[in-house]
Amino acid sequence: MARMSGDRRSLRRAFATGAGLLFGLLLTLLGPAAPASAHAALVGSDPGNGTVVPDAPNRVTLSFSESVQLLAGKIQVLAPDGSRADQGEPTSTGNSVTIPLRSGGARGTYLVSFRVISADSHPVAGSVTFSVGAPSAAPTENDIAENVDPVVRALIPIGKYLGYAGLVLLIGPVLVLALLWPHRLSRVGPARLVWSGLGLIGFSTLLGLWLQAPYAIGAGLFGAGLADFQDVLGSTFGAVMLVRLGVICAAAFLLRPLLRGDGGESKADLALLGVLGVAAVATWPLTGHPTASPVAGVSVVVDALHLSAMAVWLGGLVMLVAFLLPKADERELGAILPIWSRWAFTAVGALILAGVVQALIEVSSLSGLFKSTYGQLILVKAGLAAVAVGVAAFSRKMVIDKSAAGGPSRLRKAVFVELAVTAVILGVTSALVQIPPPRTAQAASDGATTTTITQTIRDNTVSLQVDVFPATVGNNSIHLYAYTPDNKPLPVVEWTATAALASANIEPIEIPLLRITDFHAIGDIALPQAGEWKLTFTVRTSDIDRSTLSTTVQVK
Repeated sequence: MARMSGDRRSLRRAFATGAGLLFGLLLTLLGPAAPASAHAALVGSDPGNGTVVPDAPNRVTLSFSESVQLLAGKIQVLAPDGSRADQGEPTSTGNSVTIPLRSGGARGTYLVSFRVISADSHPVAGSVTFSVGAPSAAPTENDIAENVDPVVRALIPIGKYLGYAGLVLLIGPVLVLALLWPHRLSRVGPARLVWSGLGLIGFSTLLGLWLQAPYAIGAGLFGAGLADFQDVLGSTFGAVMLVRLGVICAAAFLLRPLLRGDGGESKADLALLGVLGVAAVATWPLTGHPTASPVAGVSVVVDALHLSAMAVWLGGLVMLVAFLLPKADERELGAILPIWSRWAFTAVGALILAGVVQALIEVSSLSGLFKSTYGQLILVKAGLAAVAVGVAAFSRKMVIDKSAAGGPSRLRKAVFVELAVTAVILGVTSALVQIPPPRTAQAASDGATTTTITQTIRDNTVSLQVDVFPATVGNNSIHLYAYTPDNKPLPVVEWTATAALASANIEPIEIPLLRITDFHAIGDIALPQAGEWKLTFTVRTSDIDRSTLSTTVQVK
């Protein structure tokens, strides 16, 4: 009866841990994700989005918040009639993409569509428009900026979750086997755990390589072609993932003597395993947010430390629950648990330190922490981590206080709780890597915000486009473009302009203008006060033809 009762208790605990793992996996499936999960942002373009330029440019430049990689055939410029206006291949330099255009472009509105890959391997898609001479109906956008396939979107975080689980089942158990495992106990069970970890990492890596192709081009699960997979393998993401596969293959070869437990492993083998472990862990931050961080080197190191500490702590807990607490005798546990307790304490400290540093880099503000999805998940993760740390502190107290009532039984219960909570934390982490951090959203917001004011004023003979930048107190630039009523360039013989603020009794101030072309002039003026300024322009097109036009501009 006692044995049956113990079996039932073990089943309940296993069920609780399994429930935690399942709940963590569900979080990766149901957790929020931004559209297309873009982690870079378009912060500007030349010509600017929505602007009108007097002459057709010979190129378009797109500027992003981080470096990007080009996708073949995924950038194009459409002319007002829907034909292709770009020629040759676009080029990428750092954060900028340059698209060469055909000469002699027609007047009207142009559409620039793009889809690129950000530094952290996520696709960025969108479009901007600009007009030559005067706006017209924009050409119809094609499928360049597709959304991410929902099946692909769901599988990516699942693959990441499996990779994290594999890391836990590999690093922690290997450390315990190498440094804490009693010689009399069989290594068959732990060996299966380690092989499972290697298998999960390998499967996760291959799945990641497969999914990256349709993820990048916006296709379905089986919609990518051979050329798309070749592009993935030739990218930084592909190179890092191939390195990960090579590292785990080498580790599998070196792990065999250790897992057999016949004493065949040498110190050199163990040292090489340590080097391979560091290399394997480093491949995760090299394909994620840290590579696009403002301080990429720091972020990569901190993220690798975070993952390593997590793998040591959780992997060690799995070994305690599954093997050491049930099978080791009291004397062995008396030697093992104090050492493990110090390991866990150090790992938890590293987790907290690395997590705080990474959150400060990615979130960067209190509003980002509380108002963004990324920041809210950080808070959830921190709350769960606090629970796990509290349970770990309780476990450490029991280890130090060997006379505590309940002994190994209470410790086993506490470790089960730690595992269940940390399984959920893994799910939150898998969801986090698919969500743009607040610094990216801020970059997109800054890029989308423009203080240029563009207005068109006209009479029966002249259509005058007026651009004022930045429309704030202080120095401002003014561009003037003159067109006929049917939107053809209108040669101007003489330009004059004034600015007045009646609400502040500021009389008209003359704006010096410089003629750039027959129909284009520029000027600069210092506006001393905010308010609704009246701008008046006189355009003389011949000895007898003259037009005076006025508009108001809100200066902040």
